[in-house]
Amino acid sequence: MENKKTLPNSTATLILGICSIVFGCLFVGFILGIIGLSISGTSKRLYLQNPNDYQGYGALNAGRIMSIIGLILGSIAILYWLIVVVIIGAGTLPWLQFLSN
Repeated sequence: MENKKTLPNSTATLILGICSIVFGCLFVGFILGIIGLSISGTSKRLYLQNPNDYQGYGALNAGRIMSIIGLILGSIAILYWLIVVVIIGAGTLPWLQFLSN
């Protein structure tokens, strides 16, 4: 049996992917998703160049998928909060004009 090396950052990508889904409703999920995708790029390239030398591609791939899901959830949360701020801001604008008179 061969000694295969573990892919670098596969565990970190998996943890960041899980955290990006858990914190997806907050802005943190968006940031963690971006970090998870960025650190998994080099590991994926290493595996695709020499698939017989490395193990842990399943964890890396699962982490990438969860990072993408967390990125989408974070984007939806950011978009939601931007819309809420615009609606509330537009709704309070006449009150501010009324108070200034």
